[in-house]
Amino acid sequence: MTRTVPIVFPAASDPVAAGLVESLARPGGNATGFLSFEYSLSGKWPELLRQVAPSVRRAAVLRDPANPSAIAQFGVIQAVASSVGLEVFPVNLRDAAGIERALATLAGSRDGGLIVTSPGSRTTHIIKLAAQYKLPAICPYRFMITDGGLISYGPDLVDQYRRAAGYVDRILRGEKPADLPVQAPTKYELVINLKTARAFGLEIPPSLLARADEVIE
Repeated sequence: MTRTVPIVFPAASDPVAAGLVESLARPGGNATGFLSFEYSLSGKWPELLRQVAPSVRRAAVLRDPANPSAIAQFGVIQAVASSVGLEVFPVNLRDAAGIERALATLAGSRDGGLIVTSPGSRTTHIIKLAAQYKLPAICPYRFMITDGGLISYGPDLVDQYRRAAGYVDRILRGEKPADLPVQAPTKYELVINLKTARAFGLEIPPSLLARADEVIE
């Protein structure tokens, strides 16, 4: 919409692929900001899913096909999954009916789970279906767990917005977005919902509870 008004994004998945900046180190244009996460983070999700729900052997990776990071994320997840005894397959978040069909089929296998990468606007629907079909799911953001999800590991979004405000301040004082590098998150949080775990009949390992930044009871 504009190539002149300064823009600061607080949580972009892949701003280079999306064409928002020329590179992370040198954005080059009128936009800069912060990554929502690094790709290596995706490799933690299969491990945590298996820790919280050891019976899970197959997991649907829910992803937004319009998100430029979706393919790379799945590649990282797939590379790690086999080493923790997990089979993964992608499910694109195109429509509510398609998501429900995929999850209903997975629930019938009795060893299914979910890795949610980029829920977009379907967060509430995904959490509701996971509860309905008792599918253990690991999610990227805390708000999904406060809404009833099982476990999340990802960036602290509040911290991201605080850091974005710092960039806005620097720009208002005369610095240019083109010279401010796109930064990765520095604060990640592990959140577990014990109420949801009990509803699923899951016993969360004490070692995992000890590592959690927040436990919802």
